[in-house]
Amino acid sequence: MESAAGEEGKAAPSLPLATLIGRELRGGGSERPLVRYGHFGFAKRGEDYFLVKPDCLRVPGDPSSAFSVFAVFDGHNGVSAAVFSKEHLLEHVMSAVPQGIGRDDWLQALPRALVAGFVKTDIDFQRKGEASGTTATLVVVDGFTVTVASVGDSRCILDTQGGVISLLTVDHRLEENVEERERVTASGGEVSRLNLCGGQEVGPLRCWPGGLCLSRSIGDTDVGEFIVPIPHVKQVKLSNAGGRLIIASDGIWDALSSEAAAQACRGLPAELAAKLVVKQALKTSGLKDDTTCVVVDIIPSDHSSTPPSLSPKKNQNKLRSLLFGRRSHSSVGKLGNKSASFDSVEELFEEGSAMLGRNFPSKANSSPSRCAICQVDQAPFEDLVTDNGGGCCSAPSTPWVGPYLCSDCRKKKDAMEGKRSSRSTACR
Repeated sequence: MESAAGEEGKAAPSLPLATLIGRELRGGGSERPLVRYGHFGFAKRGEDYFLVKPDCLRVPGDPSSAFSVFAVFDGHNGVSAAVFSKEHLLEHVMSAVPQGIGRDDWLQALPRALVAGFVKTDIDFQRKGEASGTTATLVVVDGFTVTVASVGDSRCILDTQGGVISLLTVDHRLEENVEERERVTASGGEVSRLNLCGGQEVGPLRCWPGGLCLSRSIGDTDVGEFIVPIPHVKQVKLSNAGGRLIIASDGIWDALSSEAAAQACRGLPAELAAKLVVKQALKTSGLKDDTTCVVVDIIPSDHSSTPPSLSPKKNQNKLRSLLFGRRSHSSVGKLGNKSASFDSVEELFEEGSAMLGRNFPSKANSSPSRCAICQVDQAPFEDLVTDNGGGCCSAPSTPWVGPYLCSDCRKKKDAMEGKRSSRSTACR
């Protein structure tokens, strides 16, 4: 399946090479890029789902407010959490975005809105009383700005000019993420492998109770509150050369490295690229898990097919290297510098805990009975705590000493900060 945001039928007028180079070097050119996508997958358990919405409007009826959304959900212990997240996550994210703001403010507000949307989706699903859970990787494309929020071990990579591959997500597998293991144990969880009779330990590291291999997810009511739905959020701005996003479940990444996935589909249109990535993963390791892949091409408006930076032509790559310099030695992985740029991509925001404990809205900008994290209105003076750890607000005249958090979000915030829970054992 393939689609485009914006006009596709008209042939773009040719431009002199000097004009294109000058526009690229200046970072100019206000035209919105085309967004083309393709998806493909094979099911083994039938627990993978994806979301494709290439034609969203932030302001109804205003084409200049267009943006696109793509997501992959990898369910476990059933499909309920994945289906619920597919149906409600975007809605909850958008409900947390302030009304009547311009594009710059929208992009700045988006990371916090993504946190609120993930948390509210988790809370609403858990109230259904079902035990399944899901990973979630949600990608918002607005012009050349890409914002990614993710929990679990689905992954999103960015392939840009010169073959520079960047990881836009963080895997929340206990086996591989030392920081998450330390956070879970500090919050009261136990991390160990499955213990067979005789004391033999097998398999990956899991969190107990529940036996989940992930430290972050949506759902999973049978584990402690230290398994949180707080997403890792990263926002980057591409150069006007565009780029390619590959969003996929762990059925792909268990078989292919980021580099192998990108190389498997370079120079191909998005729909065919998604098929090639899945087939390469199956060729490498067989169908051991659900495999789902969504490929998104962000294409300059003066090109009509695959971004030129992803073309395999040697001469073109040589020209690009002369224009934009050599490839970074550490192009894959997390960047430590908030304002850093790698090659032609500028990092605007990255936060593992996504500002959960800071930069809350002031009292003037938020209802005193609205949770500052999940953005859900509470009954007045009921189930409200303040961010400074104080007790419930008991009267309208009580001085404001910090943003309100509902009890569910207080537990999640404590878990993110490694504070032990007062719960007895298993459930959130």
